[in-house]
Amino acid sequence: MTDETRVVTAKLPEELAARLDKAGERIERSKSWIIRQAVAEWLAEEQRRDELTREAMQSIDEGRGIPHEEIMLWAEQLKREARAKSAA
Repeated sequence: MTDETRVVTAKLPEELAARLDKAGERIERSKSWIIRQAVAEWLAEEQRRDELTREAMQSIDEGRGIPHEEIMLWAEQLKREARAKSAA
């Protein structure tokens, strides 16, 4: 991360802001620090989800998907097996 910063404003519901205040006091960190950490983690997770989605879409485009009908047959088979186990 660079030393350059920019102020970004966000409105939070009162309950969330109060929780932020309490967490900051508890861990002895500023609200800015907590929000920076939270945004950085969220962005990393969002990037990961986006990459996984793109990979999945590429797999479908390349024909590496499982047809819906096969999934439905598999699900029905699982249900039958579960019923058979519970009946036994």
